[in-house]
Amino acid sequence: MLEMLKNRLRIMALLSLIIVIGVFLFMAPIPQDVNYHNFADGRTMFHVSNFWNVLSNLPFFMVGVLGLYKLYTHRLTLLEPMKLGYTLLFIGVTLVAFGSGYYHLEPNNETLVWDRLPMTIAFMSLFAILLSEFVEEKLGKQLLFPLLFLGLSSVFYWYWGEMHGEGDLRAYALVQFLPMLIIPVLLFTFKSHYSYIKGYWLLLLCYLLAKLFEHFDAEIYALFGQVISGHSLKHMVAALGMYILLRSYEKRVVQ
Repeated sequence: MLEMLKNRLRIMALLSLIIVIGVFLFMAPIPQDVNYHNFADGRTMFHVSNFWNVLSNLPFFMVGVLGLYKLYTHRLTLLEPMKLGYTLLFIGVTLVAFGSGYYHLEPNNETLVWDRLPMTIAFMSLFAILLSEFVEEKLGKQLLFPLLFLGLSSVFYWYWGEMHGEGDLRAYALVQFLPMLIIPVLLFTFKSHYSYIKGYWLLLLCYLLAKLFEHFDAEIYALFGQVISGHSLKHMVAALGMYILLRSYEKRVVQ
């Protein structure tokens, strides 16, 4: 059984390596599209520019702080050796509120850095947690800091390139999307230490919905009579996904 799990892990690692090599060999560098900063809802309210895109980050702060509170008052069921990973996950979610809020006050490449850095902390911490819970406890702990380094480096690599006229989002895209491809495989093929794994499935669903809302930002803004935009909904749905995961950490039991 153990050898079978190791073989599955080797196959996943090999496929991931093939994807990474393929992206850098066969895809041209991807600079940041300047139109990315043009959001549908640019209204200024109470002297705050892009008011709703800024305010809609508040749920990240609420979920992140609540997660840290419950984590350190021992209300969550978790792998104790990975406590740092859970801590960094909720710190990352909390910082998303500040980073994304700051970015939306004045959207440009310089402020976008502060939006992306905390997101990579959350993404990579979550991935390490999943490796610990579904594959091997020590694996997630050993990979936590290397994953964080890769995530943060991908943002700095992109921004350094942008400053020199050679922006490249390939590494950042891999950091964000490759774990989202691997996570369903982990959920399907490995057994968790815990019950109630549907929290991870619902988080993935919210992530996909958030990406759809982001893509159809202007269309949703028009559909709802210019009351709320797709991008604002993206923030709220993504934060909802994290809240659902937090609740699953409270409800689950050791199997």
